[in-house]
Amino acid sequence: MAQHLSPVAVAAWTDLLRHLKDAAVSELRGVPRLKKVGQRAYWYDHFRIGDRTLDRYIGEDGEELRARLDRLEALREAEKQSQRERSRLMRILRAEGCLMTARGSGQVISAMARAGVFRLGGTLVGTQAFRCYEGELGVRIGFDQAAMTDDIDIASFERLSLVLGDQVIEPLAEVFRELRFAPLPSVEGQRVWRWRQGEQQTLVEFLTPCFDGTEGLRDLPALGVSAQSLHYLNFLIAEPIRVPLLYRAGFLIQVPRPERYAIHKLIVADRRRDGPDTLKARKDRAQAEFLIEVLAEERPDELRDAYEMAMAQGPSWRGRLAATLARMPDLRKRLAAL
Repeated sequence: MAQHLSPVAVAAWTDLLRHLKDAAVSELRGVPRLKKVGQRAYWYDHFRIGDRTLDRYIGEDGEELRARLDRLEALREAEKQSQRERSRLMRILRAEGCLMTARGSGQVISAMARAGVFRLGGTLVGTQAFRCYEGELGVRIGFDQAAMTDDIDIASFERLSLVLGDQVIEPLAEVFRELRFAPLPSVEGQRVWRWRQGEQQTLVEFLTPCFDGTEGLRDLPALGVSAQSLHYLNFLIAEPIRVPLLYRAGFLIQVPRPERYAIHKLIVADRRRDGPDTLKARKDRAQAEFLIEVLAEERPDELRDAYEMAMAQGPSWRGRLAATLARMPDLRKRLAAL
């Protein structure tokens, strides 16, 4: 049975998330402006620098964002006090034993947050994202499931990166250079999608969904990088959620929905079951099992919907899921009983 966080920890995590969302709006420099692209609408911060007029992307239109924009002046007034409150909430979360982000990973992810990676549709995936579900689900994540990895994976939709019409505040190549990362060569010449830090051996990779037969490199104009395209990734990063990164006074980032993460791990575990990624497949199954056990009790409807959605994608998806669940008969029964 999963061990739940204390009510104090859950309340602190929830308050921290609220303060970070408020802070993101309070930092606007100009006037919020709504733009429609196809069937969707997006908010931009419309402001002037010298003789240039700029539109900086805020987020997709929705009731929660509109409510914050309506309170923009009040949020600006409260920001200084909010900074102190965020530091206090982080002290509470540390005292409650919540998983904190390690210094090396925190430096990199927070630098990307400041540059606008998550604002512009980037989603943190992998074990770094899994650790964030502790607060989202209100349960403690043990060492076996959350054993740290030096890898930091960021995924984004190529189409979203094209339609936003905005870019990161500082080129990511410069951000990584300042953190002593070096670009790794790719098979496509100048297109870079991976950076490695020599001191920590931290690897940053950019990924994007693949919708055709070739998992090649694609460009993400909003982030100014290339990305490795992968099948099944579109399911993982659709409708991401915002959560606090527990580092310093907290940073607002995006991660996949936990139910999608769990089902996606079952799929990729089968892709990795043989060869050099066998150990990764074992961790994939462990993380999926942990989340499914929790979600089956706490959010059974969301878990069932995610599982049924993946099963409806086609025979290759069903085959991957069946192959992994054949190794985990108890988990297969749990999903069947939803």
